[in-house]
Amino acid sequence: MFGFNHLPRLGKNIKLTSFTSILERNIRLYSGTSTTKMPKTAAILIIGDEILKGQTQDTNSSFLSKSLHDLGVVVKKISVVGDDIQEIAAEVKNFSKLYDLVLTSGGVGPTHDDVTLPAIAHACGEELFPHPTLVQLCEKHFGVKALDSPEMKLAHVPRSAILHFGVDTLKAEKLKFPLIAVENVYIFPGIPVLLQRLFTNLIHLFKSEDTFHTRTLLVNCFETEIAETLQACVEKFEGTGVSVGSYPDWSNNYYKVKLMLESTNPDAVSAAVTFLQQNLPQDRVVDVDPVALHGDDVLGGNMMANHPLLWQKIQLSVGILEEAFAKYASFELCIGFNGGKDCTALLHLCYAVLCRRSNNSANHKLQALYIKDDMPFEEMEQFMNDSVKRYNLNLITLQGNMKAALNSLRSSQPNIKAVVMGTRCSDPYSKNLSPFTMTDKSWPQFMRVNPMLHWSYHDIWEFLRALHLPYCVLYDKGYTSIGSRDRTEKNKKLAIKSPQGSVYYRPAYTLQDEDLERNGRL
Repeated sequence: MFGFNHLPRLGKNIKLTSFTSILERNIRLYSGTSTTKMPKTAAILIIGDEILKGQTQDTNSSFLSKSLHDLGVVVKKISVVGDDIQEIAAEVKNFSKLYDLVLTSGGVGPTHDDVTLPAIAHACGEELFPHPTLVQLCEKHFGVKALDSPEMKLAHVPRSAILHFGVDTLKAEKLKFPLIAVENVYIFPGIPVLLQRLFTNLIHLFKSEDTFHTRTLLVNCFETEIAETLQACVEKFEGTGVSVGSYPDWSNNYYKVKLMLESTNPDAVSAAVTFLQQNLPQDRVVDVDPVALHGDDVLGGNMMANHPLLWQKIQLSVGILEEAFAKYASFELCIGFNGGKDCTALLHLCYAVLCRRSNNSANHKLQALYIKDDMPFEEMEQFMNDSVKRYNLNLITLQGNMKAALNSLRSSQPNIKAVVMGTRCSDPYSKNLSPFTMTDKSWPQFMRVNPMLHWSYHDIWEFLRALHLPYCVLYDKGYTSIGSRDRTEKNKKLAIKSPQGSVYYRPAYTLQDEDLERNGRL
């Protein structure tokens, strides 16, 4: 068949050289001379020309990787090949020797380019044959057909194939079609919903005796600053089975590097975490626990216990929003949102109130009005996209100045009667506004709902950072007020010159004098 498929798996950097070398490795593992037990391994083979051409996005490898990891299986490799029998056969043959499990996805349909089963038959030196059980299933589904018909192509498998019929746990009935396996190779369809259904209902085939124990450390500095400490950790815990992963995240507002420590040995993981906590810069290891977007505390009341004055302002704003939602139906109201810090705080407040009113239903949808600049920052556009997904927004995008955009809104969305805005009294021309203020007579008529007039610049930042809410990364780079790219600069009051003469900028939330907030707006 494929090779030494049922032998225990190989360790890292161990090559498949001979039966003797594998056997010696296994003797060491099971005699107790190895310092750690090797977990079950797997490889994933995604098949299809459409993947390589970018015509279809692969989501199956992501699902399988996460699912296998949750089962205690280490995914060692993911490969993508086209609809080529020789290439598929070569990968399958190689993977089946090196790993405990091989999971393929795609290429099992009725057309000429579905060649996975012939390729696997070629890999194991077998011929395809019409499996009686599969023939019956195909006849039941398609009617009686000739064995060489496209419909019956699905019934032809290698002679050593095993059919695994799962039970649909939701319907408490046998799945209509089985998962086909040849030794340690499991052949999944490429359609994600079918693949997930088979895997979920046949999960027992892939479970490992091992369980991964994972700990996370968040560090608010660049990888170059902690590289030596990480190397020392790796060397200290070599042979204990602890893996140390370092993953930079330049767009996160609260940390720059996520460290993931993992092993099947929980004591070893704990020891490695303690080592890092003692050796990393003490003021750079952060505890970030973002407020949940669903549940009873979307407003973060528990987190705001140390911010009593701001909590009072939050409650006042919530009262104004509750009144707005009582006066206007959801289709009559929208929130002004352009990704700025003020409307980011406002968006979370609106979302929290809507959650409360809809009993935390995940199906509610806020309407949001985005008046797009002619030259927006790329970072702001990315943050807008992320926010639409995070808060399940129905985004209405318009261009032009405020008055022109509101005229367009009146024409395109005549049902909207009120716009919730993140205006503060310190904003230009806003000192005399009230929580509910109609637009001027010369403007399109909308009720402006202003629940945050009483908030200050520092209140906004205290709220966002206390709840660990995401905000546009530009604010971490020295911008304190953001407009179009051609008319916005970093706030020079945040500039700091290093001893070497280079200039860098502190984040916006460190600005002391909030009267200087709009420095940098041209």
